[in-house]
Parts: sequence; C-alpha cells; structure tokens
Amino acid sequence: MSTGSDLADSLVAGATIDVAGAPVVLAVDLGGTAMKGAVVAEGGGVVAELTRPTPSTDILGALVTLFRDLRETARIADGDVVGAGVASPGMLDEHRGIVHYASNLDWRDVPLLDILQRELRLPVAVGHDVRAAGLAERTFGAAHGSDDFVLVPIGTGVAAALVTAGGTITGATGAAGEFGHIPVVPGGEPCTCGQRGCLEVYMSGAGVARRYREAGGEPLSTRRIVARLGQDPLADRIWGEAVKVLAQGLTILTLLLDPRVIVLGGGVSHAGDVLFEPLELAVSAGLAWRDRPAIVRSGLGGDAGRAGAGLLAFGAAR
Repeated sequence: MSTGSDLADSLVAGATIDVAGAPVVLAVDLGGTAMKGAVVAEGGGVVAELTRPTPSTDILGALVTLFRDLRETARIADGDVVGAGVASPGMLDEHRGIVHYASNLDWRDVPLLDILQRELRLPVAVGHDVRAAGLAERTFGAAHGSDDFVLVPIGTGVAAALVTAGGTITGATGAAGEFGHIPVVPGGEPCTCGQRGCLEVYMSGAGVARRYREAGGEPLSTRRIVARLGQDPLADRIWGEAVKVLAQGLTILTLLLDPRVIVLGGGVSHAGDVLFEPLELAVSAGLAWRDRPAIVRSGLGGDAGRAGAGLLAFGAAR
C-alpha cells in the first residue's frame, strides 16, 4: 500500500503506478474551469489521470464521459473498479448528493449522486470540493494525523475546510467554510456576493490583481505582482493589505476553532516567504494571550480535491 509520501509525490509529479488486479476507484475534482480526473488505488496512488476543460453547457454529460474515459484509459477490468467519487463546488447536501447551488457551474438543485449512479452503475460519493481536499490533506498531506485543523485554499476565491475533534463542519445548509466572504473590513470594497469588505476582495488571486490594476498598476497576474515586491511600491502596498486581511481572518478562525495547524493551498500559497513570514508575524500579533497554530503550505497542492474524491469513493464502495 502506498504511503502518504508516495501519494503526495505521485500527485504532484503526475506519476502513475501499476496496481494490476487491485481495487481502484474513479475520482474527479469538478471545477468551474477544469475537471481533473484520476483512477486511484486504495493507498492513494494514481493509476491514470485525465484533465479536461469544464464546458459551458452540458457539464453533466462531459462529467459522465470523463468518468467513462478514465476507466478506458487505465484499461482496468470492470470488476476492479469498485466506486466513483466527485468533489463539487457549491452548497451541497452531501448525504443525498444534491448540489443545491454552484454559481460557477450554473447549477441549482442538481441530483448529482442519482445521475452518476444511474450512468456509471457503481457506488458513488459526492462531496464538497474544499472539504474533500481537507480530507485528503488530513489523510496524506500537510495535516496528516491532525484532528483539529483548517485548510484554506486561496485561488480565484477563498474557502475553508474546518475540522475539529476529528469531524468536518458542514453547517445546517452545507454552506460552512465560506471563509472568503467574512466581512473583515467594515465599509470596505464591494464584493460580487453583495456584501462589502469580504476577505477575498483583498486576498485572493482575483482580488490582488484587481486592486493592483484599479490603483493604477498594469494588468498583471497576482504571481507577477508578487514578483515585483520590494521593487514596486504599489505592489508592496496591495500585497501588504492583502496579508493583513488574511491574518485578521485566520486570527478569527484560530480563536473560534483552536486548530492545531492552518494549511494554506491554492495558487497564492506558492508565494512563499513573502506570504508566510509576514502572515505568521501578523497572526501572532493578533493573538496576544496565546500561541498561534502552525501555518503551513498544502502538501497536495491543486490535486487535493481529486485525492479527496478518491477517498470518498472508497468510502462509498465499502
């Protein structure tokens, strides 16, 4: 059986393994721009993988096709495929497998579990993409072995997987973890959600790039803005404000949930020391009477959702 290190290495490097005759599952991380699929072995190793753009129409048809193509690509005997899992964005009823609302997929009340079980004729699990990623980080990644942690992927937007006492918090409507929409700046800049001062307006891939451009900078990606730090006063200011807002949000999470570790994922987490060093100082300063939790980068990166979908699929198969 593969170890956690084996999984992280195979996912990050894109390597595949040979598990002839062993049980496998089909796993897909369904995003607004891409569908990342894999055939996953029980220890977490990747047998085969396919990534396709998410279409603007007939997403369900494309998703079913991807699942079927994964099986054919891996050339796995039908009896060895024991289940399938999909990690979806949006507000979900994970028990019934219904996606109540996913804005970037234009879905409302989609009975995803029933559709996939009918089309694939396999046990199927449907999970929230960020919570599935949290499950993978806990099993194989940077939160390995921790019963109390927070995963915060920072990409185009921001969300969180919240795990306390070994249980994942989902909320009454399945909407727990909307970390990016905590209004941390009173009377702040407007957010697309209708509120003002939301965290992801300031600290997200889209937010940093937009604020830099609107302040008079060139239309650059957040990665290129980060590359200008120390040489561009505007980049320094926009990034400094973003880190301050993120630190405020993480301080709130720490005081509410008392996590042992905070795991940062998504593209912005690749900024390295210019993110983690000032962030650690700011969170420590915000926690006057207690130590801050460890703040670390995701061990699985952008493949955590797919790995989590695989874990959910094995759960459904059992």
